[in-house]
Amino acid sequence: MLSTLVNRLAPSATLAMSQKSAELKAQGVDIINLSVGEPDFNTPDHIKEAAKKAIDENYSRYSPVAGYPALRKAICDKLKNENGLDYAPEQIVCSNGAKQCVCNAVMAIVSPGEEV
Repeated sequence: MLSTLVNRLAPSATLAMSQKSAELKAQGVDIINLSVGEPDFNTPDHIKEAAKKAIDENYSRYSPVAGYPALRKAICDKLKNENGLDYAPEQIVCSNGAKQCVCNAVMAIVSPGEEV
């Protein structure tokens, strides 16, 4: 028997929209899919090479919760140089994606029973 939590799970609306978008595109409909937030282009070669190098250097274990300090510093540098924004690495948190980041933020500030 499965838990009530598992029995309440429903298919992801985001993935359902993405599937519908793919079906329409296959039918020749000119469509822009804004559902999943996944790029519609291949990963650039310099990023693939950096990922391979990271694996070779054993960056293949769990990272620090907020992200590697060097990465957080690089993000600060990017924000300063390209966007004119000043942040310290302590103000930066890296995540696997927007959904994880939003979930973490909500879980950090909202308690059970509170209305959002």
